[in-house]
Amino acid sequence: MVRSGFCVLLRSEPDIEVVGEAANGLEAVQLARLEKPDVMLMDIRMPEMDGLEATRQITSDAATQATRVLILTTFDLDEYVFDALRAGASGFLLKDTQPVDLLTAVRVIAGGEALLAPKITRRLIEEFARTPTPAVMASVPIASLTERELEVLVAIAKGMSNAEIAEQLFMSHATAKTHVSHLLTKLNARDRAQLVMLAYEAGIATRGG
Repeated sequence: MVRSGFCVLLRSEPDIEVVGEAANGLEAVQLARLEKPDVMLMDIRMPEMDGLEATRQITSDAATQATRVLILTTFDLDEYVFDALRAGASGFLLKDTQPVDLLTAVRVIAGGEALLAPKITRRLIEEFARTPTPAVMASVPIASLTERELEVLVAIAKGMSNAEIAEQLFMSHATAKTHVSHLLTKLNARDRAQLVMLAYEAGIATRGG
């Protein structure tokens, strides 16, 4: 019933086409390989294969890695957020999200941006502020970044949009967008969500307070 409701909502939009439905994670992976959708809405708790493993398989497979995964669930536990982002998800929303916000999220994700519910972003920041994990810093080429790029990376980790980054760092919107593009290239990140995780795991997400 829930899945059908989402389909009705999405199909009501002229710029969105629903190409298929999957009843579990295994079907989701198979559907992604068959249809290669731009965006896939993914639940976490499902039979056969959970949404986290399905997301990991989709984003790591060369045939489907262009598909953006938006996790949509009733569970907002921190461990799910962390695991979903590490699995390659581009966004994470709760099922109590308003319909208009869900439609916006699909378009944002399709455009290559990352999206986290504001409440989740705050908790993510608070958690890493308490227990930063710089252990993997050596595997992340942070040293190749300029001071300005580091500032932009920290802003991204705080959930800021390009417009907000431009305002906070006193630069034009175009310049902020260019810095983000450079970060994606230098850190070999697929999207902003991966930049967020790299920043946290390198222990610099709370840089500057």
